[in-house]
Amino acid sequence: MHSIRRRAVLALGAAGALAPLGSAFAQANWPDKPIRIINPYAPGGIADLAARIIQPGLESGLGQPIVIESKPGASGSLGTEYVARSAPDGYTLLLALAAPQTLNQFIFKVNYDGLKDFAPIALLNTNPLVLMAHPSLPVRTVKELIAYAKKNPGKLNFAGAGGLTQFAGEIFKYMAGVDMVHIRYKGGAPAVAAAVAGDVQLTFANFSDALTWMRSGRLRAIALTSAKRFAQAPDVPTIAESGLPGYDVNGWSGLVAPAGTPPAVVDRIAKVLQKDFKDPAMDKHWETVGAEPGNADPAAFTAMIRSDMQKWSDFVKRTGIKVES
Repeated sequence: MHSIRRRAVLALGAAGALAPLGSAFAQANWPDKPIRIINPYAPGGIADLAARIIQPGLESGLGQPIVIESKPGASGSLGTEYVARSAPDGYTLLLALAAPQTLNQFIFKVNYDGLKDFAPIALLNTNPLVLMAHPSLPVRTVKELIAYAKKNPGKLNFAGAGGLTQFAGEIFKYMAGVDMVHIRYKGGAPAVAAAVAGDVQLTFANFSDALTWMRSGRLRAIALTSAKRFAQAPDVPTIAESGLPGYDVNGWSGLVAPAGTPPAVVDRIAKVLQKDFKDPAMDKHWETVGAEPGNADPAAFTAMIRSDMQKWSDFVKRTGIKVES
């Protein structure tokens, strides 16, 4: 009996000793199967476009297929939470966006922390939002819009897709002291389409969603939401310089993994992206979708997420702004 117990204990000890070796072996052979990138919004938006821009380089650099899968819902929170709860093995990644990663947890009820539950890999791009008006609205500047809104309280409406596109409007309302009504759409593209059709008078949209309509004249660009002007639209002023100093809402896309993903895996993905970001062709890809390239520096991206979360947490506490989910 004692001999049997002794053999059992030795077997358990051997299994325990082999476990780290097995884990190390798995990391050394990563990846040995396809990798998924979860897009937390509907296909066709900036997240989907960003995932497809980095897809070829990742496939080449990692030697495995990259599968892009959309899981839209709850202003991006549904897909974001899905990845937060996924196995931290490097085979499920998230195309992270500013709102679900740094803002949603302060205005909605979500079951994840935008920093603690993730391992940031790379900031892929930055892109401002743009405030646009249907040509029938008799305003061309932020000051004219504020004056018009004050003369017509509650009669102006703006389209958004929840998250940052709605919050940009809520901040505008708060800082300008105006009453405008938000009309919710399922995605950024449908929200912009509603403005083009004249179903709404205004929209706060990702620059990528707005680009075609701005160039065609079907919508009038009033101002950008970023703190600084955008190189791709140098003649469009910012809201901050047009009458609301301090206004700053900037969009971005990034790549993150679930917390606990081995650092070696995170670093390998980052190095592949770093190489791609040195290719001038990558700049052209981002320019095509109305964005500026980011950087594949996990530490810098982590610091940026932390800073944005603190900014939004403080703002929501200070203003009491609420957004419907």
